[in-house]
Amino acid sequence: MLMALISSHLSIFTFLLFLSSTALPSTHSAASQYYLKLPLLHKDPYPPTPSEALSADNHRLSTLFSAIRKYPHPKLPVNSAASSGSGQYLVSLHLGTPPQRLLLVADTGSDLTWVSCSACRSHCSPRATFFPRHSATFSPYHCFDSACTLVPQPKKTPHCNRTRLHTPCRYEYSYSDGSITNGFFSRETTTFNSTAGKLLKFQRLSFGCGFWNSGPSVSGPSFNGANGVLGLGRGPISFSSQLGRVFGHKFSYCLMDYSLSPPPTSYLLIGGGGSGNGAVRKAKLSYTPLLINRLSPTFYYIGIESVFIDDIKLRISPSVWAIDELGNGGTVLDSGTTLTFLAEPAYRRILAVFDRLVKLPKSSDPSLGFDLCLNVSGLSRTSLPQLSFKLSGGALFSPPPQNYFIDTAEGIKCLALQPVVSETGFSVIGNLMQQGYTFEFDKDRSRLGFTRHGCSIP
Repeated sequence: MLMALISSHLSIFTFLLFLSSTALPSTHSAASQYYLKLPLLHKDPYPPTPSEALSADNHRLSTLFSAIRKYPHPKLPVNSAASSGSGQYLVSLHLGTPPQRLLLVADTGSDLTWVSCSACRSHCSPRATFFPRHSATFSPYHCFDSACTLVPQPKKTPHCNRTRLHTPCRYEYSYSDGSITNGFFSRETTTFNSTAGKLLKFQRLSFGCGFWNSGPSVSGPSFNGANGVLGLGRGPISFSSQLGRVFGHKFSYCLMDYSLSPPPTSYLLIGGGGSGNGAVRKAKLSYTPLLINRLSPTFYYIGIESVFIDDIKLRISPSVWAIDELGNGGTVLDSGTTLTFLAEPAYRRILAVFDRLVKLPKSSDPSLGFDLCLNVSGLSRTSLPQLSFKLSGGALFSPPPQNYFIDTAEGIKCLALQPVVSETGFSVIGNLMQQGYTFEFDKDRSRLGFTRHGCSIP
């Protein structure tokens, strides 16, 4: 499982998938000319205050870290952290026959796609949820189907009867705050438009139909009124993996600067085949390998070799960034976390160098929740040091200062980095640091591509 963007930088978005009626090509080669381009739309209300976003990020990271502790065996799936926080990306997904519209949290830190379900047959409540009895194509997996082994089972799973036709596969995902989604692992039809203008239908989307959902992580204000989670992780049951069998195992997104007015449109693109999609194909990408943590296979890990501030290479031991034998450590790129969280030794070194290099007057308001804040009152422009990460493979990620110095109050900018103090934690590159870049997740080649030149191409 992998929050709200700060100040006026970014709000909640909606990924829109459109209806279709034509069957999806059954092979990757038949659909390699297609890809899905899903607009990310600005959605009210505006983001919370920086301190509220920081609190939401901390809650989300607690859930992410607990995934490694909870499922220490490499063959077990990681539990989702998608719901934690208030800055999720929301997907309008049409599911079933006839289609029912649902709003899901899109998360690169989750594999399982699940929706809130109701067993109601008639005179149903109008509140948004999925009604499987209203769909002609809903089909739960049998508990002896091999697919059932891909989801975590409830602690008290009923005996699986080989002879009974309708013994469904049950799943249960739990969250660090005690929230639970529990239901039937199922198959259903979803429909949408492709960029080639073809109306497409994906007929066997595997997902969790959650009949029993409780707790703030799956129903409270932090869930932002969503009806479930759309998993974009690396596992075989994620939404991107399932559609990847047709479109190619690749997806990309860009997050534009929402402090601009009018705000530009951001996009999520799924697929692209061998030729890539239009926006990414026109841009030259830098690549770094996607690393595998066998104890946490859902997340998109990247390797950091060194850190620079301006031309200064910081003295940070490579072991600070390494994944240990227990699956702890490493660095994850996450769409659901706002700020960037770094292993504490690295964070302290970076903070000290910024504090030394920045000559602007400091602001020491502890209520802001950040260790380095600057008083920029009366300044029309500020010149701040350049932070750069040298990644595995030699690629250099050098985001502009507005991606890590944020406006937290009138005339105040703060360094939007936080330390990871948990021994079982890992570093996280949040969505604020990713702003203005196109990121391409190429699972076939196990690499992450990025560029600043493809994000604004329509």
